[in-house]
Amino acid sequence: MLKLTHSGLMAIVCGALSGCTLAPNYERPAAPVSQQWPASPTPSPAGKAAAELDWRDFFQDARLQATIALALDNNRDLRVATLNVARVQALYRVQRAALFPEIDASGTGTRSRTPADLSATGRTVTGSSYQVGLGASAYELDLFGRVQSLRDEQLEQYFATEEARRSAQISLVAQVANQYVVERANAERQEIAQGTLDSLEKSLALTERQFEAGVVSELDLRTVESQVQTARADLASYTQAHAQAINALVLLTGAPLPDNLPPAQALASHRLVDDLPAGLPSELLTRRPDILEAEHQLKSANASIGAARAAFFPSIRLTVFGGTSSAELDGLFKQGSGAWSFSPQVTLPIFAGGRNRANLDAAKLEKQIEIAQYEKAIQTAFREVADELVAQPSIRVQVAAQTARVAAEQRRYALATERYQQGVDSYVVLLTAQRDLFSAQQLLIQAQQARLTSLINLYKALGGGWSNEPAAGPAASRSAAGRAPGSAAAAFR
Repeated sequence: MLKLTHSGLMAIVCGALSGCTLAPNYERPAAPVSQQWPASPTPSPAGKAAAELDWRDFFQDARLQATIALALDNNRDLRVATLNVARVQALYRVQRAALFPEIDASGTGTRSRTPADLSATGRTVTGSSYQVGLGASAYELDLFGRVQSLRDEQLEQYFATEEARRSAQISLVAQVANQYVVERANAERQEIAQGTLDSLEKSLALTERQFEAGVVSELDLRTVESQVQTARADLASYTQAHAQAINALVLLTGAPLPDNLPPAQALASHRLVDDLPAGLPSELLTRRPDILEAEHQLKSANASIGAARAAFFPSIRLTVFGGTSSAELDGLFKQGSGAWSFSPQVTLPIFAGGRNRANLDAAKLEKQIEIAQYEKAIQTAFREVADELVAQPSIRVQVAAQTARVAAEQRRYALATERYQQGVDSYVVLLTAQRDLFSAQQLLIQAQQARLTSLINLYKALGGGWSNEPAAGPAASRSAAGRAPGSAAAAFR
């Protein structure tokens, strides 16, 4: 006979009444990063945190807003992430169903013949039996929380997948915005290159006439020709880059860009919210979905330890049936035909070749792996935010310097044109001024692009880019899987 100690009996009572598990108490690991951002950046003005700022409020360009909305409706990676949430939710419901008995209705009929040498009467016997009823087969009493731990493990997997979907949306919004900036920058480079080429071709035509008239030397003519070919090559390069940027944007949006998009804004007039409060590093733990995803994975591994521990304790399974039985089919529902059976089964592990111990060790090691992954996610997030915070002041200086340089080069070009027309300077001086102006304009576009990209990356790094409003398109069918983990917890537990 199996004897239960007082503590063992209390464990059974606790499991039966309150559903407690053998999983360790979860404690969030300490964040392995500094409590302050490096270089002590100047505190931003008080305002909405990036994670609370809807992407429609952060991106104020109507064309960009329409492009992001198109991507949220059609991007296939985001669609896969959404479907993964629904799939894992379904798997959770499968695991959760194990907490309840499975009741089936069944009906059986048997007709058999027993030969005389096996019959108790010494005569051949032919008999029939019929049975109908309801029953539950091999229902496990979860006294030690094994099934509940498995359910909690799958629930945390569901929450992790939901956070992965949020992370996928945030990444997609940032990717579309960055690619849009690349497309606009290449469009402006192409426009400047086209204007420069048109100007040089006019100059080449004039120089050719002057050369034929003997006014300028062949050196001046060949210098202009060289500049024209350089400008033509630049234009071809920027035209290719612009076309490829559009192709990349179409891939992200998952659909061709419609012709009725709002008109584009110049990079210089492109406005973003540039006073995002960085907050404290610890606030990233509740804002970044990739960190929350890693924490849910850690909680899932923690729950699996409870299931592995429960394997060391007895398991009790019940098989119950209630219905009617009769030797004749028409006697199934007559008075006195009632039948029932109750078959409990207790299994106590004694020897399994070390399998249970190995499973427990593997579960504990998996938890250590998830702790390391969680800490790595925090460190990565910390670095991304810190990099963009450090970049902001220097990028602003670069934009201001390049803007001032373009203004100076434009004035220089105007003076060189005037001096050439007056015959004071050679055409080479004018071409040099034009070439330097072109270079300065390209560098200004590059600085403006870097500024916008840095702000977009900072917004993403702080957890911005999420919206609870579903997009109106094929990907909008989120169903219950689209709910935030916090709101789903009560419903699923």
